[in-house]
Amino acid sequence: MSSDTPASGAPLFAGLMTGTSLDGIDAVLARFENQGVDILATHSAPLPPTLRERLLALTRPGDDEIDRAGPCHRALGREYTAAIQALLAGADLNAEAVTAIGCHGQTVRHRPGDDGFSLQLGCADTLATGTGLPVISDFRNKDMVLGGQGAPLAPRFHEYLFGAPDARVAVLNLGGIANVSLLDHGTLTGGFDTGPANTLLDLWHQRHQGRGFDADGAWAAGGRVLPVLLDALLADPYFQLAPPKSTGREYFHLDWLMNTLEGNAAPRDVQATLAELTARSVADALAPFAPDRLLVCGGGAHNRDLMARLERCLGVPVAASSEAGLAPDWVEAAAFAWLAWAWWHRVPGNAPAVTGARRPAVLGRLTLPD
Repeated sequence: MSSDTPASGAPLFAGLMTGTSLDGIDAVLARFENQGVDILATHSAPLPPTLRERLLALTRPGDDEIDRAGPCHRALGREYTAAIQALLAGADLNAEAVTAIGCHGQTVRHRPGDDGFSLQLGCADTLATGTGLPVISDFRNKDMVLGGQGAPLAPRFHEYLFGAPDARVAVLNLGGIANVSLLDHGTLTGGFDTGPANTLLDLWHQRHQGRGFDADGAWAAGGRVLPVLLDALLADPYFQLAPPKSTGREYFHLDWLMNTLEGNAAPRDVQATLAELTARSVADALAPFAPDRLLVCGGGAHNRDLMARLERCLGVPVAASSEAGLAPDWVEAAAFAWLAWAWWHRVPGNAPAVTGARRPAVLGRLTLPD
């Protein structure tokens, strides 16, 4: 294995992401130069089922949370270590070729507001000592101390990579939660969480079909939207909140749905309604911005039914982010590699226009391996 940085000389950064869907770990190895990204290697691995279930349980209040969270924190650090080792092996590189790892961690509680906080698990010391690399983590809380939401954090990277000088582009990440970045002729002017994306779709599909997700949205596509249920869900106060705003699966969960669901609705029709909820809430949120086109990243970009609903509700072209140079599965992990690059170069990683923070700030905390 080579231990040298590839010939371009640009520093390499690794990025790690586990999102609100908790469907696995995504890792990328990237360099950043000339407003572009060069992805050298990617790796994806599922979370061990027991760890995934424990993490899911921690996203809701419960007993003995600290004693349950501590072992998950360490275990997730070990899973991140294994993902970085596999990433480097696939790239035929030693750790010495990499400047630092940007690790988002797994959010188990996100509470914006007065004295707000955001808690991510995934032990940075375990990752740093296991890989021998510096780790940049804890990206959200400085923004929150400065009065911001601490989320979303990808918009500055979206501006770096996807800003077009000749158009109004909205970038939509469809993970467990949907969030948008507003790029007005190349300048980031806003961004926020619009509401649920895959989290409710996945939970409802698991309950009634026994599988992890609705592949291509095929089950939802065969259902009928229930207008009364859709209107009741859209009446939730979150959708009427003005930005900046952020949310998570601690807000949009099955109990949230069940508190509104009445009668004996067919499960497939509920799935169709949840898909329409995602599309409508995104379209309503983007209406004041009036984008010329929508770029979609995250796992939801592979959901053909959801993509079709978005295009119908928005009335503008909708395309996966791969059409703008980066496959949708790797945008989030690449964003945290970029945030590590930004920390290293003392570049602000937040955007007050997005989070509401009082000022731009370099985000993240450095953990050294020794």
